[in-house]
Amino acid sequence: MRRNFCTLFDVNYLTRGLSLYNSLSKHCKKFHIWILCMDIETYDILKRMGLEHATLIKLEDFEDKDLLNIKPTRAHGEYCWTCTPSLPLYVFKYFSEVKMISYLDSDLYFYSTPEPIFKEIGKNSIMIIPHRFSVNRKEKEKKAGTFNVSMLTFRCDKNGLACLMWWREKCIEWCFNRLENNKLGDQFYLNEFPKLFKKVHVLKYSGANVAPWNITQYKVSSNSSAIYVDGVLLVFFHFLGLKLYDKKFMLPATSPLGYGDHSLYRKLIYEIYFKEMYNQTINVRKIDANFSSGFAKRPNNWLKETIADAYLQ
Repeated sequence: MRRNFCTLFDVNYLTRGLSLYNSLSKHCKKFHIWILCMDIETYDILKRMGLEHATLIKLEDFEDKDLLNIKPTRAHGEYCWTCTPSLPLYVFKYFSEVKMISYLDSDLYFYSTPEPIFKEIGKNSIMIIPHRFSVNRKEKEKKAGTFNVSMLTFRCDKNGLACLMWWREKCIEWCFNRLENNKLGDQFYLNEFPKLFKKVHVLKYSGANVAPWNITQYKVSSNSSAIYVDGVLLVFFHFLGLKLYDKKFMLPATSPLGYGDHSLYRKLIYEIYFKEMYNQTINVRKIDANFSSGFAKRPNNWLKETIADAYLQ
């Protein structure tokens, strides 16, 4: 069975989006992904790359009157969040063969097949994943919500469509990068899904959406072919907070986001992703030799210890 995905990103997340695509190519036998390009540069580069299993969507073809009306009121990142629930709806509307689709954040990376996730979803209409904060991070649930947008799955049925329409309306009404009245971007709305809609499944599989905020609670191990968390296959990791300083130096989320240092897992999880990101930067620069989007300026307090802790090609 073909698995259908969708994602969105701009040129600053281009190498992340390409890394996500490549990880699906490695671990999902049959898939297709719809990519909403949040700027024309992203669309042009991806079109020239000719991704076999992707359909590219221009922003100008995607935006409707409701989105265009609120666009001037949102920062760029906030507008990307606002568009999230509209993307699965767009695919359902214009690609009638798609009966189920999973939205993916562009900073995810798959380490094994997603089939354990789909097996658990079964015949449910909607799938959401908890943050699963580590004990020492549990208080963050009050600021980020119980559930993480990361990967969400919807069926094109009464429940799935009703949920998407409700979420879209809420995001158009309010979607900002601040905590206000139990709202934060597009994410806090997920708390209401199980209360308002039927056949909502909360994913139990612990190998999905492993992330900086929950990794310390797991025992991570590996063999020659796979990575495990608490004895189950790591399906995907969420690389929120990753910093790219140039094509050779990358750092995981550290103290500014309060996630702590994860050098213990570097060889098993982070370094694979760092190498992928490096390779995708090289691939993009074959098309645009001057490509430099998404790289941050190195901080003034860049120390030898920091360099040693980063990935160096």
